[in-house]
Parts: sequence; C-alpha cells; structure tokens
Amino acid sequence: MILRTASAAEVATLLDWAAEEGWNPGLDDADPFANADQNGFFVAEKKSGLVAAISVVNHCPGFAFLGLYICRPKYRGRGIGLKLWQHALDHAGDRTVGLDGVAAQQDNYARSGFVKTGTTARFEGAVTAQEDANIRPVSHTDLADLGGLDLLANGFLRPRFLSGWFGDTETRRTMVLDGHDGPLGFATARLCREGCKIGPLVAPDEDSALRLIAAACAALGQGTAILDVPEMQSGFRNTLVESDWQITFETARMYRGEPPAPGHPETLFGVATLELG
Repeated sequence: MILRTASAAEVATLLDWAAEEGWNPGLDDADPFANADQNGFFVAEKKSGLVAAISVVNHCPGFAFLGLYICRPKYRGRGIGLKLWQHALDHAGDRTVGLDGVAAQQDNYARSGFVKTGTTARFEGAVTAQEDANIRPVSHTDLADLGGLDLLANGFLRPRFLSGWFGDTETRRTMVLDGHDGPLGFATARLCREGCKIGPLVAPDEDSALRLIAAACAALGQGTAILDVPEMQSGFRNTLVESDWQITFETARMYRGEPPAPGHPETLFGVATLELG
C-alpha cells in the first residue's frame, strides 16, 4: 500500500466518494478545495486503486483543518484509514488542527488528541429569495475586506481557500452586504448534489444574516437552503426552527491544539464547509 499526496484531479474523485457517503458536496467544490492547499489531500493506494482518503489543509502558519476522511467500504477494519490519518496529520506540523466530526467517530478523534469545543447543526428550510439594495455580488476588490471579516469570525486566516471560494461560477455566488465604510458581511451560496448550501455566512446581526441568505438564494434562483450553524448561535438557531427549518445533521467541532480565538465569533452564522472549516 502506498500513502501519497492526491492530485488535483483526484480531489474530484474524493468528492464523488463524499457524495456516496451522503455528505452532499458542492458541484464546483473540487477546484477551490484543491487550491486551498495543493499538498493537503492524501490517499491510500493499493494495486486495485485508491482505497482511502483524507485532507489536512494548512490554511495559515498556525492552523489546519481536517476533513474528507473516507475509507472505501470493502477496505474498512484493516487499519488503512488510521495509517493514512497519521500520515496526513504530519502535514500540519505543529499547527492547531480543527475538524467537524460525526458522533460515531468522536471517541476515535479524542484518542488522537482532539477535544470537543461545541457542535455544528445542519439546518434546511425554505427561503423567500429576494434581492436587496444594500447587497451586491462580490468583486475581486473585496477579497481583503472579506478575508478580514472571515478572520474576525473564525479566528484564522485562509487566503488561498477564500480566493477560490469567492470566484463566482455558474453554481456558486457570493453576495456582499455593504455599509458606509465598506463590507459588513457576506454569504456564499453554492449548488450541491442536492439543494443549495450557504456558507460562509458572516453578518453583523441576525437580521443581516437572514437578508444575506435571501439575496444569496436569489442569485442562484433557489427557494430552499442548507446552512451549517455553530452552537454559539443559539438565538439564530431558534429563529430558524420557528421558521420551520429542520435540523438534519449534527457534528462536533474539535481541535487538537489551542483553539482559534476569533475577535467577533458572534458574526459567524454559518460555516463554509464541514470539510475545510
């Protein structure tokens, strides 16, 4: 068995595996994922082909995020996934590593030093898609401002990922909420194998977050949305429930090392992806 770095083309294959697992990746995720860290995706390969995968994407000198941890069904229970896990984590060096883990794997992650700090709940619901005079499509000149807002919301820089994520495609749009002195928030909507996901969703308050959801859905002509909401947004979660949104999935946010310390965590209403943070 060979453990090696995945090629950019193979990242698309890994997302197909994720779709088979029911993780519902975006239609245009492969390029921004691969560009976030060209050395951050790993596979286990046997003579029969690829049998397992994982990503450990180094976003900045102090932080990495782990995801796409998949072993093909017929190869499970042989220790292949664990060997690849250990191999990939070496890529992070001494960085803090974050992940969003399913409940069934939390104990395994804890044995590798990961500590639970909260949960992320997936909500799905109807949206009255509508344009907003103060919300506009992203421009290439917005990257620095939006990166600053993302840093304050999440506590870590991820310039390579965001530069690709904010590049509009036929299936992905980013909308920006303007204030008197520049952008106040933003939301990226992307079509997935099923439905439309919103993330990241960064906003100064709940009303702005809801307006950004509506504008982002309008940009793609969608009437429903999927949103991964961090635990600290308890009031926002209640608002979604009151609007008949359904919780369909939950993960544990875990870190190995010192967790990030965002300056304004209350502005994070939806995470970008459960695979890259």
